[in-house]
Amino acid sequence: MKALISLLQFTTILPLGKSQDLVNFARHSYLYPCAGYIIGALVALPVYFIGDKTIAAAVAVALFLVISGAHHFDGLLDLGDGLMAHGDRERRIHALTDRMVGAGGIAAGIAVTLLLFAGLLASPAIVSAIIIGDVCAKFSMAFLTTFGTPFREGMHSYLHQYSRPFFPLISALFCVPLILLPVSAPKLAGAALVMVISPLILLMVSKKLFGGVNGDVVGASNEITRACVILALALI
Repeated sequence: MKALISLLQFTTILPLGKSQDLVNFARHSYLYPCAGYIIGALVALPVYFIGDKTIAAAVAVALFLVISGAHHFDGLLDLGDGLMAHGDRERRIHALTDRMVGAGGIAAGIAVTLLLFAGLLASPAIVSAIIIGDVCAKFSMAFLTTFGTPFREGMHSYLHQYSRPFFPLISALFCVPLILLPVSAPKLAGAALVMVISPLILLMVSKKLFGGVNGDVVGASNEITRACVILALALI
């Protein structure tokens, strides 16, 4: 329970009492998808009672941001700046880690948010899409936490040192209960494929451009993977 509470304190703004030592979660980072189930359920509950689909999709996007404290969204903005920066690796890393948000970050934030909104709006089962999307997003964070070699000291390097190569496999097993949701097998297969491909592409791009991964990249993977998975569910 300490590890789960530590995970939720790291990924949400939920009032969960006394702060737990982050090491409780760091040693069990394969638990990431558990946060996805909880966040997904908290978002899906009010959305279930909204009859207008456009409003429901907008509320879902807003709740994802609020419940997470926009923590991972901030990583997406930083990654956007790093991707759009011109120059050598050092310039890109500076843009990625700089506290200021530039045009690249704003563009990334708008693009991913629009894709997420469109995917939710087009989803025939928006409640299921919300839960599946966030659970898969959290798997991508577990994947990058394990396989993303840090290029600098920070939160990611701290979590990475405790991770083990088999952690993503355990995280994938935590995603298996998603088959109980009323979603067709082809859609679930597509979501699973995107769930793996998305962080894998981010890993390769980050290694090439930045020489490794940091917490911003891991946080961005949550936002990007969620949007891509929900789009896959809508399109398949």
